[in-house]
Amino acid sequence: MLSKRIIPCLDVRAGKTTKGIRFKENVDIGDPVAMARHYYEQGADEIVFYDITASNEKRDIMIDVVDRVAREIFIPFSVGGGLRNLEDMRKVLLAGAEKVSVNSAAVRNPELIREGAKAFGSQCVVLGMDVKKVAPGAATPSGYEMVIDGGRTYTGLDALLWAQKAEALGAGEICLNAIDTDGTQAGYELTLTALISENVNIPVIASGGAGHIDHIHEVLTRGKADAALVASIVHYDTLSIREIKNALHGRGVQVRQKW
Repeated sequence: MLSKRIIPCLDVRAGKTTKGIRFKENVDIGDPVAMARHYYEQGADEIVFYDITASNEKRDIMIDVVDRVAREIFIPFSVGGGLRNLEDMRKVLLAGAEKVSVNSAAVRNPELIREGAKAFGSQCVVLGMDVKKVAPGAATPSGYEMVIDGGRTYTGLDALLWAQKAEALGAGEICLNAIDTDGTQAGYELTLTALISENVNIPVIASGGAGHIDHIHEVLTRGKADAALVASIVHYDTLSIREIKNALHGRGVQVRQKW
């Protein structure tokens, strides 16, 4: 059995780590370089970095911040936000990231996934998904719709069908963020997470809603996720990475422990 991963998420805006609720009311909370180093030292399995306004502002990702974070940590580092083509991916990987996360650009041009997997390997290409619960319909039979541009643009694209298509195109992993629970600290969207996890054959990282150890345990067991993305729960010192892992280990969940 593969170990479950705990992955802190750094949403970055204008060079600062920021946090909001359901993609709104963001406040700046710290320096992403210092925070990445802190979580690495606590035992994080990976770090995820999102430049959350790059896509909507149609600008390049903050490559200088990526470079500075990569110099401070020695665990896998995934970067997303504003990656529109192979050259953007290459710049991020050369700056020190191990993985690139594509979201809005991949919805607009699905071949970007295939091109990235061919150039850099499927293991480098993460499909970022920002998903909203909607009424089931002809276009969205699962009842979940893809939303892009940082939660600003509804696509009419069914989340499950898109996840399966992206896997077929070569995505090696999915980072699944539920907009309805994002930042609420009220628990992950277990139905959505299980739906995607059970219907693709690549790892799924659950994102959006961790506020208590029970939430993380639930999404890794009932939600069938391979990893849990955490933000508020560690940013505001509710729990440390070490405390999360020790608690999960005590409940029989296999995690990587470095102490």
